[in-house]
Amino acid sequence: MLLKRLFGNTSLVVVDEAQNVRNIGKTLKVIHDSMPDIQVIATGSSSFALGNSLNEPLTGRGVEFILYPFSLKELEGLYKPHEIDPQMAFFLRFGLYPEILDQTEDRAGILIENLADKYLYKDILALENLRKPELLTSLLQLLAFQIGSEVSRNELAVRLNTSRETVERYLDLLEKTFVIFRLKPLARNQRNEIARKEKIYFYDLGIRNSIISSFQPLEKRNDTGALFENLMILERLKHLEYLGQNPKPWFWRTHDQKEIDYLEESGGRFRAFEFKWGKGDI
Repeated sequence: MLLKRLFGNTSLVVVDEAQNVRNIGKTLKVIHDSMPDIQVIATGSSSFALGNSLNEPLTGRGVEFILYPFSLKELEGLYKPHEIDPQMAFFLRFGLYPEILDQTEDRAGILIENLADKYLYKDILALENLRKPELLTSLLQLLAFQIGSEVSRNELAVRLNTSRETVERYLDLLEKTFVIFRLKPLARNQRNEIARKEKIYFYDLGIRNSIISSFQPLEKRNDTGALFENLMILERLKHLEYLGQNPKPWFWRTHDQKEIDYLEESGGRFRAFEFKWGKGDI
Protein backbone atom coordinates (compact mmCIF):
# COMPACT_ATOMS: atom_id res chain seq x y z
CA MET A 1 0.00 0.00 0.00
CA LEU A 2 1.40 3.37 -1.06
CA LEU A 3 0.55 5.13 2.23
CA LYS A 4 2.30 2.45 4.30
CA ARG A 5 5.44 2.78 2.20
CA LEU A 6 5.24 6.56 2.46
CA PHE A 7 4.90 6.60 6.27
CA GLY A 8 7.42 3.84 6.96
CA ASN A 9 7.82 3.16 10.69
CA THR A 10 6.56 6.55 11.87
CA SER A 11 3.92 6.68 14.57
CA LEU A 12 2.85 10.31 14.11
CA VAL A 13 1.81 12.11 10.91
CA VAL A 14 0.97 15.82 10.76
CA VAL A 15 -1.00 17.20 7.80
CA ASP A 16 -0.94 21.00 7.75
CA GLU A 17 -3.54 22.97 5.76
CA ALA A 18 -5.42 19.70 5.38
CA GLN A 19 -8.40 21.41 3.74
CA ASN A 20 -6.26 21.79 0.60
CA VAL A 21 -5.76 18.01 0.23
CA ARG A 22 -8.23 16.40 -2.16
CA ASN A 23 -10.50 13.87 -0.45
CA ILE A 24 -8.72 14.44 2.85
CA GLY A 25 -11.59 12.97 4.86
CA LYS A 26 -11.56 9.66 2.99
CA THR A 27 -7.75 9.51 3.11
CA LEU A 28 -7.68 10.01 6.88
CA LYS A 29 -10.38 7.38 7.26
CA VAL A 30 -8.23 4.87 5.33
CA ILE A 31 -5.20 5.68 7.51
CA HIS A 32 -7.22 5.29 10.69
CA ASP A 33 -8.83 2.00 9.68
CA SER A 34 -5.84 0.30 8.03
CA MET A 35 -2.98 1.69 10.13
CA PRO A 36 -4.34 2.01 13.69
CA ASP A 37 -0.84 2.45 15.19
CA ILE A 38 -0.38 5.76 13.39
CA GLN A 39 -1.70 8.92 14.98
CA VAL A 40 -2.66 11.69 12.56
CA ILE A 41 -2.98 15.39 13.37
CA ALA A 42 -4.76 17.35 10.64
CA THR A 43 -4.69 21.13 10.95
CA GLY A 44 -6.16 23.89 8.84
CA SER A 45 -6.47 27.66 9.00
CA SER A 46 -9.66 27.61 6.95
CA SER A 47 -11.60 25.73 9.60
CA PHE A 48 -14.96 26.01 7.86
CA ALA A 49 -13.67 24.34 4.69
CA LEU A 50 -11.74 21.78 6.73
CA GLY A 51 -14.84 20.93 8.74
CA ASN A 52 -16.87 20.42 5.57
CA SER A 53 -14.28 18.06 4.09
CA LEU A 54 -13.89 16.00 7.26
CA ASN A 55 -17.43 15.97 8.57
CA GLU A 56 -18.87 12.65 7.44
CA PRO A 57 -15.86 10.36 6.77
CA LEU A 58 -14.36 10.74 10.27
CA THR A 59 -17.50 10.27 12.35
CA GLY A 60 -16.42 8.40 15.50
CA ARG A 61 -12.78 8.32 14.43
CA GLY A 62 -11.40 11.67 15.46
CA VAL A 63 -11.37 14.33 18.14
CA GLU A 64 -11.64 18.01 17.23
CA PHE A 65 -9.61 20.65 19.05
CA ILE A 66 -9.80 24.42 18.80
CA LEU A 67 -6.28 25.81 18.62
CA TYR A 68 -6.54 29.33 20.02
CA PRO A 69 -3.83 31.96 19.98
CA PHE A 70 -1.67 31.69 23.11
CA SER A 71 -3.43 32.07 26.44
CA LEU A 72 -1.93 34.07 29.30
CA LYS A 73 -1.72 30.80 31.25
CA GLU A 74 0.38 29.22 28.50
CA LEU A 75 2.75 32.18 28.57
CA GLU A 76 3.69 31.19 32.12
CA GLY A 77 5.76 28.47 30.46
CA LEU A 78 7.76 31.14 28.62
CA TYR A 79 7.83 33.99 31.12
CA LYS A 80 7.87 34.46 34.85
CA PRO A 81 4.56 35.80 36.26
CA HIS A 82 6.05 39.24 36.94
CA GLU A 83 7.21 39.42 33.31
CA ILE A 84 3.73 38.90 31.86
CA ASP A 85 1.93 41.82 33.50
CA PRO A 86 4.09 44.56 31.93
CA GLN A 87 3.36 43.09 28.48
CA MET A 88 -0.43 43.34 28.85
CA ALA A 89 -0.55 46.57 26.86
CA PHE A 90 1.31 44.83 24.00
CA PHE A 91 -1.17 41.92 24.04
CA LEU A 92 -4.15 44.29 23.94
CA ARG A 93 -2.71 46.03 20.88
CA PHE A 94 -1.08 43.21 18.90
CA GLY A 95 -2.78 40.05 20.12
CA LEU A 96 -1.37 36.68 21.11
CA TYR A 97 -0.44 34.85 17.92
CA PRO A 98 2.86 33.01 18.54
CA GLU A 99 4.91 34.80 15.85
CA ILE A 100 3.96 38.19 17.31
CA LEU A 101 5.06 37.77 20.91
CA ASP A 102 8.81 38.30 20.67
CA GLN A 103 8.70 41.11 18.10
CA THR A 104 9.20 44.85 18.39
CA GLU A 105 6.04 46.94 18.11
CA ASP A 106 6.85 48.03 14.55
CA ARG A 107 7.55 44.50 13.44
CA ALA A 108 4.50 43.11 15.27
CA GLY A 109 2.25 45.59 13.45
CA ILE A 110 3.62 44.52 10.07
CA LEU A 111 3.26 40.81 10.83
CA ILE A 112 -0.29 41.05 12.15
CA GLU A 113 -1.41 43.12 9.15
CA ASN A 114 0.11 40.54 6.79
CA LEU A 115 -1.64 37.77 8.71
CA ALA A 116 -4.96 39.61 8.62
CA ASP A 117 -4.61 40.25 4.89
CA LYS A 118 -4.00 36.57 4.17
CA TYR A 119 -6.46 35.15 6.66
CA LEU A 120 -9.37 37.56 6.31
CA TYR A 121 -9.16 38.75 2.75
CA LYS A 122 -7.85 35.66 0.99
CA ASP A 123 -8.64 32.46 2.89
CA ILE A 124 -12.07 33.45 4.16
CA LEU A 125 -13.23 35.22 1.02
CA ALA A 126 -12.23 32.16 -1.00
CA LEU A 127 -14.33 29.78 1.10
CA GLU A 128 -17.63 30.62 -0.52
CA ASN A 129 -16.48 32.76 -3.45
CA LEU A 130 -18.16 35.80 -1.91
CA ARG A 131 -19.40 38.20 -4.53
CA LYS A 132 -19.10 41.30 -2.37
CA PRO A 133 -15.79 41.19 -0.48
CA GLU A 134 -16.11 44.92 0.25
CA LEU A 135 -19.27 44.14 2.24
CA LEU A 136 -17.35 41.73 4.45
CA THR A 137 -14.64 44.34 4.96
CA SER A 138 -17.18 46.98 5.95
CA LEU A 139 -18.94 44.56 8.30
CA LEU A 140 -15.68 43.68 10.02
CA GLN A 141 -14.90 47.35 10.54
CA LEU A 142 -18.32 47.98 12.10
CA LEU A 143 -17.88 44.99 14.41
CA ALA A 144 -14.37 46.07 15.37
CA PHE A 145 -15.68 49.45 16.53
CA GLN A 146 -18.46 47.83 18.57
CA ILE A 147 -16.68 45.23 20.71
CA GLY A 148 -18.09 45.27 24.22
CA SER A 149 -21.34 46.87 23.02
CA GLU A 150 -24.64 45.31 21.97
CA VAL A 151 -24.89 44.78 18.24
CA SER A 152 -28.13 44.74 16.27
CA ARG A 153 -28.18 42.77 13.04
CA ASN A 154 -30.95 45.01 11.76
CA GLU A 155 -28.84 48.12 12.40
CA LEU A 156 -25.84 46.51 10.71
CA ALA A 157 -27.97 45.69 7.66
CA VAL A 158 -29.21 49.28 7.43
CA ARG A 159 -25.73 50.75 7.73
CA LEU A 160 -24.37 48.34 5.12
CA ASN A 161 -27.36 48.79 2.81
CA THR A 162 -27.98 45.06 2.64
CA SER A 163 -30.43 42.51 4.03
CA ARG A 164 -30.52 41.15 7.55
CA GLU A 165 -30.17 37.64 6.09
CA THR A 166 -26.93 38.63 4.34
CA VAL A 167 -25.53 40.08 7.56
CA GLU A 168 -26.41 36.88 9.42
CA ARG A 169 -24.76 34.77 6.72
CA TYR A 170 -21.55 36.78 6.97
CA LEU A 171 -21.59 36.71 10.78
CA ASP A 172 -22.04 32.94 10.65
CA LEU A 173 -19.09 32.64 8.26
CA LEU A 174 -16.87 34.80 10.47
CA GLU A 175 -17.84 32.75 13.51
CA LYS A 176 -17.20 29.41 11.84
CA THR A 177 -13.76 30.58 10.72
CA PHE A 178 -12.89 31.74 14.27
CA VAL A 179 -12.59 35.43 13.53
CA ILE A 180 -15.38 36.42 15.91
CA PHE A 181 -17.48 34.84 18.64
CA ARG A 182 -20.87 35.94 19.90
CA LEU A 183 -22.45 36.24 23.32
CA LYS A 184 -26.22 36.03 23.52
CA PRO A 185 -28.15 37.98 26.15
CA LEU A 186 -29.54 36.10 29.11
CA ALA A 187 -33.29 36.77 29.08
CA ARG A 188 -35.47 35.30 31.82
CA ASN A 189 -37.71 38.36 32.16
CA GLN A 190 -38.35 39.66 28.65
CA ARG A 191 -39.96 42.88 29.92
CA ASN A 192 -36.86 44.04 31.80
CA GLU A 193 -33.90 42.48 30.03
CA ILE A 194 -32.27 43.24 26.68
CA ALA A 195 -32.94 40.22 24.48
CA ARG A 196 -32.74 41.35 20.86
CA LYS A 197 -29.09 42.31 20.63
CA GLU A 198 -25.89 40.31 21.07
CA LYS A 199 -22.27 41.11 21.80
CA ILE A 200 -19.53 40.26 19.33
CA TYR A 201 -15.88 39.80 20.22
CA PHE A 202 -12.72 38.85 18.31
CA TYR A 203 -10.62 35.74 18.80
CA ASP A 204 -7.47 37.85 18.49
CA LEU A 205 -7.15 41.53 19.31
CA GLY A 206 -4.27 42.04 16.90
CA ILE A 207 -6.56 41.00 14.05
CA ARG A 208 -9.27 43.31 15.38
CA ASN A 209 -6.93 46.28 15.62
CA SER A 210 -5.51 45.67 12.15
CA ILE A 211 -9.02 45.83 10.67
CA ILE A 212 -9.31 49.46 11.78
CA SER A 213 -5.55 50.21 11.52
CA SER A 214 -5.35 51.05 15.22
CA PHE A 215 -2.19 50.06 17.10
CA GLN A 216 -1.85 53.24 19.17
CA PRO A 217 -0.53 53.06 22.75
CA LEU A 218 -3.20 52.60 25.41
CA GLU A 219 -2.88 56.14 26.72
CA LYS A 220 -3.99 57.41 23.30
CA ARG A 221 -6.98 55.07 22.92
CA ASN A 222 -10.61 55.29 23.98
CA ASP A 223 -11.31 51.56 23.58
CA THR A 224 -8.95 50.08 26.18
CA GLY A 225 -11.79 48.95 28.45
CA ALA A 226 -13.48 47.13 25.58
CA LEU A 227 -10.19 45.50 24.55
CA PHE A 228 -9.61 44.31 28.11
CA GLU A 229 -13.14 42.92 28.35
CA ASN A 230 -12.64 41.06 25.05
CA LEU A 231 -9.33 39.64 26.23
CA MET A 232 -10.66 38.47 29.61
CA ILE A 233 -13.74 36.77 28.16
CA LEU A 234 -11.55 35.08 25.56
CA GLU A 235 -9.12 33.92 28.26
CA ARG A 236 -12.05 32.41 30.14
CA LEU A 237 -13.21 30.55 27.04
CA LYS A 238 -9.67 29.22 26.48
CA HIS A 239 -9.53 28.05 30.08
CA LEU A 240 -12.84 26.20 29.76
CA GLU A 241 -11.77 24.62 26.47
CA TYR A 242 -8.57 23.29 28.02
CA LEU A 243 -10.57 21.85 30.94
CA GLY A 244 -13.05 20.23 28.58
CA GLN A 245 -15.94 22.18 30.10
CA ASN A 246 -18.79 23.64 28.08
CA PRO A 247 -21.08 25.90 30.11
CA LYS A 248 -23.50 28.20 28.32
CA PRO A 249 -22.02 31.71 28.00
CA TRP A 250 -24.15 34.85 28.26
CA PHE A 251 -24.11 38.54 29.02
CA TRP A 252 -26.86 40.30 30.97
CA ARG A 253 -28.22 43.81 30.83
CA THR A 254 -31.53 45.43 31.74
CA HIS A 255 -33.21 48.44 30.17
CA ASP A 256 -32.19 50.53 33.19
CA GLN A 257 -28.51 49.68 32.48
CA LYS A 258 -27.84 47.10 35.18
CA GLU A 259 -25.36 44.71 33.62
CA ILE A 260 -22.95 41.81 34.00
CA ASP A 261 -20.19 41.44 31.40
CA TYR A 262 -20.10 37.66 31.31
CA LEU A 263 -22.15 34.80 32.78
CA GLU A 264 -21.78 31.03 32.68
CA GLU A 265 -24.66 28.64 33.20
CA SER A 266 -24.04 24.99 34.02
CA GLY A 267 -26.28 22.55 35.82
CA GLY A 268 -28.75 25.31 36.64
CA ARG A 269 -26.11 27.38 38.41
CA PHE A 270 -24.57 30.66 37.30
CA ARG A 271 -21.14 32.22 37.64
CA ALA A 272 -20.82 35.94 36.99
CA PHE A 273 -17.74 37.94 35.91
CA GLU A 274 -17.06 41.67 35.64
CA PHE A 275 -13.97 43.04 33.88
CA LYS A 276 -12.76 46.59 34.49
CA TRP A 277 -9.62 48.28 33.27
CA GLY A 278 -8.22 51.12 35.36
CA LYS A 279 -4.89 52.74 36.11
CA GLY A 280 -2.51 50.05 37.29
CA ASP A 281 -4.99 47.23 36.59
CA ILE A 282 -4.06 44.06 34.79
